[in-house]
Amino acid sequence: MIEKLVFEDKDRESLYKKMNSPLSEFYYREEIEEGKIFKSTKYKITAVRKEEIRQYIKSYLSEICNLMGVDIQFEIRQDEDVINVSMISDDSPILIGKEGKNLSALQILLRQSLFCQTGLKIKVNLDVADYKLKKQKRLENEIKQIAEEVLNSKIDAKLDPMNSFDRRVVHSVIHNYQNLETESIGESPNRFVIIKYKED
Repeated sequence: MIEKLVFEDKDRESLYKKMNSPLSEFYYREEIEEGKIFKSTKYKITAVRKEEIRQYIKSYLSEICNLMGVDIQFEIRQDEDVINVSMISDDSPILIGKEGKNLSALQILLRQSLFCQTGLKIKVNLDVADYKLKKQKRLENEIKQIAEEVLNSKIDAKLDPMNSFDRRVVHSVIHNYQNLETESIGESPNRFVIIKYKED
C-alpha cells in the first residue's frame, strides 16, 4: 500500500510548511475550497512520496513478472513529469509480446494500479531492452521520409491508425518543418494523422 498524505490549511504557505519536505519530492494534487459566507477559503494537498512510488513500481512489476516466470531487473529514472522504467531480462520477447502488446498491457495495468492506490494520474513509461526507443527512432525516420515526399509533391499524406504515443511522435517530427502541419482525425483505436502541406 502507498501512503497517501493529505494536508489542509487556510493559508497556502502554511500548507507547504506542513509537508516538511520540498514539493519536488512528491506527486501531488492541489485543491482550493472556496469559502462560503461564514467560511474562509481552504487549501488542500493530496500527496505521495516519489520514492515510495518507485518502490511500489518495483514491487508491482516484480510480482507480475514472477507470476509470468520471468526474471527481471529495473532501472527507474525521473524525466520531468514522467517515470521511465527500463526492464532488463533474458526473457524480453515474452515481456514485449507480439507488436509490443504485452508491454502495452503491463503499462496499462501499472498506471491503473497507481491511480487506484493514489487517486493521482502518474505518468509511467515502460520499456524492455529499448524496444520502444528503437521503435520510436524507426518511426521518426519513416515520418521524415514521408515529410520530404509531401514537401516535394505538395500532396497530403494520410498515415495508418496509431496509438497516442506514436501520434505524438509524428506531431513532434513534423513541428520542425516550416511548410508542414499535422491533424489527428477519428476516434481511438482508429485515430490517424494527416501530414499536410501549407504555403508560406
